[in-house]
Amino acid sequence: MISLIALFFISYLIFIFPFDILSFWLGRPTTLLESILGTITVFTLCLYYFRSKSTNKIIKFFVYEGFGIGTVSFFIILPLIVISYFQILTSYELVIIFFSIQIPAIIYGYMNSKKLKIKKLFMDTNLIKKSIRFVFISDVHIGSNHPSSLKKLVFTINSLDFNFLVIGGDLIDSSAFKIHDLNEFKKINKPIFFVTGNHEYYVKNYKKHLQDLHTVGIQTLDNRSLQLEGINLIGISDNISNNSKIDYVLKYSQKDLFNLLIVHKPSIWKKISNNANLMLSGHTHNGQIFPFNFIVKLQFRENYGLYKSMNNHLYVSSGSATWGPKIRIGSNNEIIHIELKKN
Repeated sequence: MISLIALFFISYLIFIFPFDILSFWLGRPTTLLESILGTITVFTLCLYYFRSKSTNKIIKFFVYEGFGIGTVSFFIILPLIVISYFQILTSYELVIIFFSIQIPAIIYGYMNSKKLKIKKLFMDTNLIKKSIRFVFISDVHIGSNHPSSLKKLVFTINSLDFNFLVIGGDLIDSSAFKIHDLNEFKKINKPIFFVTGNHEYYVKNYKKHLQDLHTVGIQTLDNRSLQLEGINLIGISDNISNNSKIDYVLKYSQKDLFNLLIVHKPSIWKKISNNANLMLSGHTHNGQIFPFNFIVKLQFRENYGLYKSMNNHLYVSSGSATWGPKIRIGSNNEIIHIELKKN
């Protein structure tokens, strides 16, 4: 019930509210009935899309891109409302300022969402027999993103020197997904390991899709560990409680090996930091659209970047692609290239 109420208010604040204000400034205020009907329409479409697992492309475009444009508009309109109370600018000047910021921001956000950065991490440890390099990606979101987006991602990964690839969840997120959408991964001639995120479980027939991942060369680590190149690789699925995740980490970690923990959300870091030499997570997208990063930080204290506890580390990625709207402002798509050096 709470989630439905939240969706209703989001439908108004993001999709309707900014344009109610603009209409008022342009001398044609919307009526209460118009605002209510508009909100109900948006709420119904969003609820239908998310609850029915719809594959309708028109509704998908409206929900995702509307959310992105509306979010940008909402955060621009708020300071302009404050300025309007001082009456130092006319209503028409406020409208001009709004669009002078909004349109360039959306264009920049769209262009930035197409970029892909490589971030390099170097760590020393005496728990490995030889130095090793590997790649970490997360939040690829094939479904809300077209499968063709994998071409650039896979090409960039293959340009790096690495021993294996790890995918930290939210690889897929739409019921329109078909396993052949991931065929690009067949071009990576290195071991690929995967843990689920929350979005995998929103997809119709997700169990079948997860079972089929091996056909494109992806091995799922479902609450288990394996030893690879002298590393104890632990993979935790996202569809269990935090307490269960912690129990699995305690069960599989080994003091005499380098424990590399892959878990989609960074929620359990404080509880297991003594048992994971390096934990890799995603999920947060670093907010994706500024200033959502501050809002995300309220839920996830470690919301982006490298964190250290004693000699152990956590890295939270902003993801290798966007979720929903093709807009990134104040964050970047990234591939993490990690080198563990023998100390």
